[in-house]
Amino acid sequence: MGVTRQKHAKKIMGFYKHNFQFREPFQVLLDGTFCQAALRNKIQIREQLPGYLGGAAELCTTRCVIKELESLGKALYGAKLIAQRFQVRNCSHHKNPVSGSTCLLSMIEDGNPHHFFIATQDQELSNKVKRKPGIPLLFIIQNTMVLDKPSPKSLAFVQKLQTNQLVPEYQKQSIVELKEKEGLVKQVGEKRRKRKRAGGPNPLSCLKKKKKKTQEGQEPSAEKKKRRKRKRNR
Repeated sequence: MGVTRQKHAKKIMGFYKHNFQFREPFQVLLDGTFCQAALRNKIQIREQLPGYLGGAAELCTTRCVIKELESLGKALYGAKLIAQRFQVRNCSHHKNPVSGSTCLLSMIEDGNPHHFFIATQDQELSNKVKRKPGIPLLFIIQNTMVLDKPSPKSLAFVQKLQTNQLVPEYQKQSIVELKEKEGLVKQVGEKRRKRKRAGGPNPLSCLKKKKKKTQEGQEPSAEKKKRRKRKRNR
């Protein structure tokens, strides 16, 4: 089962690395429910998670998660001690702390720019995370950490990318900068100007020349006719 689980995780990690640019060290945001489950099942998160994900991992949480654990008292005292060992990421709730689930959702807004994993046992939070593309989800089953398979939202997002129907925002800006750097924008402008300058001979000048030729050609024929008439009269 261990080998199968490792292959399963490796395949999923390849999906997120290739399609959503996840790189080491992997940023894993944990909430109180995950810490409590790890304590109950005697899982050493810091030691086991990097091996499971196949690379270095930075375990982190937020002030809101720690505050929530503190408010729940002795029942989650052990989970609070575990969470306090992790790095604390700044959130936007300094003055007014919110629930751990609300805080973690705010950390992955705007397309998850910091490439966070979410580690939680909260089913409601998990469902909300799955509605956003490109966010890996970790949870614990019995005494095992599990990386959830990509959500339908993530799969649909990647399918659009592959059919060139959607370009991520971070790529749009890089494409514009690359075009400016290579001077492609200027070249397009120059080509358009050349097309405007290029043109055939002036049709008015052609018409004038034709009129002159016809007039010159008509005069001799008229004179010839007059001379013939004069000769016949004589």
